[in-house]
Amino acid sequence: MSLDVYLQGEPKTVDCACAKCGHVHKNEEEAEYFWANITHNLNEMASDAGFYEAVWRPENIGIERASQLIEPLEKGIALLKSDPARFKKFDAPNGWGKYDDFVSWLEKYLSACREYPEAKVRASR
Repeated sequence: MSLDVYLQGEPKTVDCACAKCGHVHKNEEEAEYFWANITHNLNEMASDAGFYEAVWRPENIGIERASQLIEPLEKGIALLKSDPARFKKFDAPNGWGKYDDFVSWLEKYLSACREYPEAKVRASR
C-alpha cells in the first residue's frame, strides 16, 4: 500500500483524437505539476513528527492549495532533521520505508509546493 500525492492545475478542455477511427472530440484534463508516491510504512513517522494529516489527509484539515502545505512541510522536515535517531526507530524492518528516503521525498514535495503554490493538492491512499 502506498500514498500518491498530486499538485494539479485547473482543468482545461483539449482536443482528443481516437486512435482507431480518428474522430476528434473534447476531453477535460487537469494539468499535473507534480506527482510522488511513498509507502504507507512511513505514516507513523509522519504522525510522530506532527504532519501526518497534512500529507496523508490534507482534506481533513482544510488544505486545498500547495501554499497551505509549505509551513507544515517545513516544520516537519526541520523536526525530522533535528533528531534523526528519534525518527529512524520508525524505519520499516523490511526496508520499505526509511527515514532518509522520506526526508528526501518530503523535500521534493516541499520544493514543488513552493514552485506551484496555487496548485490543488490531492492525496490518494
